[in-house]
Amino acid sequence: MWHQAWSWFQESLTIRRWLSEYSAETLRNDAAAGLTVGVMLIPQAMAYAVIAGLPPIYGLYGALVPLLVYPAFGTSRQLAIGPQALDMLILAAGLGVIAEAGTSEYVTLAIVVTAMVGVLQIAMGAMQLGFVANLLSRPVITGLTSAAALIIGFSQLGSLLGVDLGNSQYVHVILWRAFQHLGDVHLLSLAIGGAGIVLLVLLPKWSRLLPEALIVVVLATGASYAFSFEARGVAVVGSIPMGLPTPSLPDLGPSTLNALLPAAVTLALVQFMKNVSLGRVFATRHGYTIDANKELVGIGSANLVGSFFASIPVSGSFSRSAVNDQTGAQTPLANWFTAGVIALTLLFLTPLFYYLPQPALAAIIIVAGISLIDLHELRSLFKARRRDGYIALFTAACTLFIGIQEGILLGIGASVIAVLFRISRPNVAELGHVPGTRLFRDLDRFEQAVRLKDIMVLRVDASFSFANAEYFKDFILEKSEQEGRNVEVVIVDGSSINGLDTTAIEALFSVVETLDDMGIELHLTGLIGPVRETVRRSGLHALLGEDRFHLDPHAAVVDVLERWDQAEDTERTEQYFATTEPEKKEATPAAS
Repeated sequence: MWHQAWSWFQESLTIRRWLSEYSAETLRNDAAAGLTVGVMLIPQAMAYAVIAGLPPIYGLYGALVPLLVYPAFGTSRQLAIGPQALDMLILAAGLGVIAEAGTSEYVTLAIVVTAMVGVLQIAMGAMQLGFVANLLSRPVITGLTSAAALIIGFSQLGSLLGVDLGNSQYVHVILWRAFQHLGDVHLLSLAIGGAGIVLLVLLPKWSRLLPEALIVVVLATGASYAFSFEARGVAVVGSIPMGLPTPSLPDLGPSTLNALLPAAVTLALVQFMKNVSLGRVFATRHGYTIDANKELVGIGSANLVGSFFASIPVSGSFSRSAVNDQTGAQTPLANWFTAGVIALTLLFLTPLFYYLPQPALAAIIIVAGISLIDLHELRSLFKARRRDGYIALFTAACTLFIGIQEGILLGIGASVIAVLFRISRPNVAELGHVPGTRLFRDLDRFEQAVRLKDIMVLRVDASFSFANAEYFKDFILEKSEQEGRNVEVVIVDGSSINGLDTTAIEALFSVVETLDDMGIELHLTGLIGPVRETVRRSGLHALLGEDRFHLDPHAAVVDVLERWDQAEDTERTEQYFATTEPEKKEATPAAS
C-alpha cells in the first residue's frame, strides 16, 4: 500500500518535468510574468478576502504558500493561482450561517474549509474522478458566474456609500437596506469609491499591462494619509500584521466538519471546473494538454498545504492568468515569483496599507465582479441551444433569490433533468430508400428518399435504456398503427444503439409481442457486438430467430422481399434491385 502511494505521489509530481526543461530564457520569462502578476495580486487578494468577510491579511496569506505548492503538481503552464472573487462569495455564503463575519471563529472556519477543500480535491484526483466536474455544465457555470458577479458587486454597496448595510447574499435585501439609508450616505466615501471605479475602468483602455488595481490602492492610500480621510469619517483598512504566517493545524472537530461539508464540496467542484476550463484555454492556445486528475491534485495540494499557513481557498484566476500569459509565462513556476512579491509585501510593506480607504477596496471588488458578467457567453448559449440558455438564466435566478449553494444544486438538477428529457425523447427517424443506391435516409431530411411498400424502416439515434424504453415502444407501435398504410414488417436500424439495459430489453419483448398480435414482424439490423450479446443473453434472439437479425437495412429488405416472392410468386426483389445501384458503383454515403 505504501509503495503504491509513493508511486502515485512520484507520478503526480510534474515539477520534475518543468525543472528538467528549464533554461535561462524560461527563467527570465517566468520571472517577468510572475512579478507582474504579483503586483496585480496584492490589492486583489486583500479585496477578495473582504468579500469572504475576512481581514485583508488573509488574502495575502492565501497568495503565498499555495502558489509555492501548485507548480509541483499542476499541469497548466499559464495558470495563475490565488484568491478568487467567486470562491470567496461561496465561502462567505457557507460560513455566514455558522459564525459572524470577521470574528476569530469565522477565520478559523474559513481555514478549516480550505483544508477540507484540499482533501476532497486530492481524493478526487487520486480516484481519477476528474469527470465529476462535468456535473457543473457550461450553462450552470455561466448562470452562477453572472449571478455571483451581481452579488459580489452589490455586497460592497455599503462600503462604497459609507453606510453599514450588514451582510447579505441577496441583492434585493441589500438594495432595500441601501434605500432605507439613503439619507446616511457618506459623500466623501462615495467620491473615493466612484473615482476608484472610473480609474479601474479607464486605465486598462489605455494599457492592458498597467496594474490598475495597484495604482488605485497607491493613490487612495496616499490621499488618505495626506488628507486625513480617517478623521473625516472614511473607513480605512487599519492595522495589518507584519510577517509571514506561522504553520499551525486547523481545528477539525467532527461537528465542524459536518457543518462545513456543503460549502467545501461546492468549492471543490466549482474551483476544479474553473481551473480545468481555464487551463484548457491556454493549453489549446499553446499546443499542449492538461491532465484533469493532476489538476485536482495540484489545486487540492495548494489548498491543503496552504491551510496550515492560514490560507483561504485558492484557484486559478482568469484575469491574472491572462496577464501571466501575455507577459511570457512558460511554466507554473511563474507562481513562485508571484509568491516572492507577496512574501516581500508581508515582510516589509503591510504597515503602508493602514490608511487604505475601504471604499477603494470596494471599488476594486465591484469592478472585478462586473468583469465576471459575460453577456457574449449567454448569447452564444441561446444561439447554440436555447434550452442551455434557459438553464443559465434559471441558475442565475436561483442563485440571486434563493442562495448560492442552492442555486448551484438547482442548476445541476435542471441540467440533469434536461439531459434525461433529451435521452427520454431521442430522435427516432423513419427511413426511406434512396433510389439508385442501397442507402436508407431520414424521410424528413432527404426529399429523394421514398417509402417501401408494406415495410417501415426506423432508425434509433440513442442508447436504448430505462429512460427511453417506453418512448421507443410507444413510437414503434403508434407508427405501425397510424401510418395509414398496410405495414407488415418493421425494420429497426440499430447501428446507433450503443447500449441496452434490462428495462429496454423488457420493452423490446413487449414490442415484439404487440406487433406479433397485429401481424407485424420486427427485424433488427446493425447491432454492435455488446448489444448483440445482451440480446442473446436475454433470450430475445431466440424468441425472434436468427432470420430477424441483419447486417443493415438493405440486407433486411432483401431478405423480406425474397421470402415474400417465394410465398406469393411475385418479383418485388427484382423491382427493388432495379432501383438499386450495383455494389461496385455504390455512391459515397451522404450525411444523414
